[in-house]
Amino acid sequence: MRLLTFSDDAQDAVRRPGVLIDRRIFALQCDSLEACASLGRAALDELVAQARHPEGKPLEEVRLRAPVVPCKNVFCVGRNYLEHAQEGARAFGRQVKTRDVPEFFTKAVTAIADPNATLKFSSHLSQEYDWEGELAIVIGKAGRDIADADAGDHIFGYTCLNDITARNLQRAHGQWFKGKSLDQSCPLGPWIVTPEEIGDAQDLKLEVRVNGVSKQAASTATMIFPITRIIAELSRGLTLEPADVIATGTPAGVGFARTPPEFFHDGDRVEVEIERIGNLRNTIAIS
Repeated sequence: MRLLTFSDDAQDAVRRPGVLIDRRIFALQCDSLEACASLGRAALDELVAQARHPEGKPLEEVRLRAPVVPCKNVFCVGRNYLEHAQEGARAFGRQVKTRDVPEFFTKAVTAIADPNATLKFSSHLSQEYDWEGELAIVIGKAGRDIADADAGDHIFGYTCLNDITARNLQRAHGQWFKGKSLDQSCPLGPWIVTPEEIGDAQDLKLEVRVNGVSKQAASTATMIFPITRIIAELSRGLTLEPADVIATGTPAGVGFARTPPEFFHDGDRVEVEIERIGNLRNTIAIS
């Protein structure tokens, strides 16, 4: 099942939850996809069954929005692919440090942006806007102190995320929040795919392309901390709620660690494509 949020056209600001079936969008009779996430599977299936009766809209005729906008910051995992940790260490002349637990940080919820949107950034603020394609988890069932074995029961679905980072701000502030929380630096989408359609989320191909050129390519099988461990560790003493978003880390191939370093330019087209999910496309505007 592919669940999404859409507006009727580019001028329409109203966000509507829907389901994608055969490239047609059927509206769900629910306030929002965030609200749908908390309903449970039986109630969601009933909503989808009801939605299929009216004629749907062609996918090409609507404006896709970020599928969910959580109530709190987007949770992120840093350095969750070994080769990415190694490339970053090399770029800074450091030794790779391994950890026994995931390294968490957050992106401001105001950073969330729509699929297909033009992302507008300031050249005065940074000349080092970088890509980081990631698999994102969307929480469905609330929980705290979730056991690793039970983590799958709390997943609403999966989507694509681009953790765009202003590297100069990341360095200057000595931590990750500011450089990763600029407005429009967290495009999300194009939709959420439910777990039964994904199958093994720990075996998905992920690729990032800039202007059609592959920059990152890896399998989620190479994560240091798998999805269930991430949920278990994050939920220790911390309640996860429906529509919370967790970005699971990015693989090697980011711009700052390349020789020479590479960053976005005005007009670049970036894609984050994940097997069995879809393609998150955006255009970069730097002025």
